[in-house]
Amino acid sequence: MATIKYKPTTPARRDMSVPSFEEITKKTPERSLIHHLKKHAGRNSYGKITVRHKGGGNKRNYRIVSFRRADAAPAKVIGIEYDPNRTAYIALLQDDAGVKSYIIAPEGLKVGDTVYSGAEADIKPGNTLPIANIPVGTVIYNIELYPGKGAQLVRSAGTGAQLIAKEEKLAQVRLPSGEVRYIRLDCTACIGMVGNSDHETVKVGKAGKTRHKGIRPHVRGSVMNPNDHPHGGGEGKSPIGMPSPVTPWGKPTHGYKTRNKKARTEKMIIKHRNGK
Repeated sequence: MATIKYKPTTPARRDMSVPSFEEITKKTPERSLIHHLKKHAGRNSYGKITVRHKGGGNKRNYRIVSFRRADAAPAKVIGIEYDPNRTAYIALLQDDAGVKSYIIAPEGLKVGDTVYSGAEADIKPGNTLPIANIPVGTVIYNIELYPGKGAQLVRSAGTGAQLIAKEEKLAQVRLPSGEVRYIRLDCTACIGMVGNSDHETVKVGKAGKTRHKGIRPHVRGSVMNPNDHPHGGGEGKSPIGMPSPVTPWGKPTHGYKTRNKKARTEKMIIKHRNGK
């Protein structure tokens, strides 16, 4: 995949880039696999804003992606589509019975390829196997944490994890963040790396594109009044007046640890992403 850069005909066009979408082969989604997303603008059931800076944006339909493919029948890829709800592209599959489903499209998957799932599947991009049947050193994505629950890890564009070791009933997997953790051998994973790897190189270019995503303007706390934010107040441009930045509710933001060290899943992590 590549990106398209524009000439600076306007201030918004300067440095703007968009995906080329050269991998996309199907422009309209499968109607049986979508449902409408209702907007809530960051509000709860009482109508109060619980998540700030959300609202507006384009209308979207959710594509029902199959993350549980342990016993799925062999299926042929009939289209690669754009999904507005995720950074990765999705592939439309159809099996011999005519049943259609979506999966996250890996790098190198093309229309006409056949995707298999099960312990006997080949080590090819898009195939789903139990981790016990995947050779050490293989790059994988769509990794389950609990057998049968469906893929939860490594699903965003351009990411891939590596299977680095196996021991008894557990495997060691290095995640894109650098974290190394144990995962059960009876969990499933897909072979390959998630496609659309150039997603991170795309430059938004203008504020309007952010509004199209449903993200509203974010006002700095230092330009607010003291009653609105702990950083507010002072004459002219003033420092925040405290050792580290805080949220509007006084919680530290930079370097504040939120992970529970007593979480039951802590024992599954061999090496944290910060190297500790």
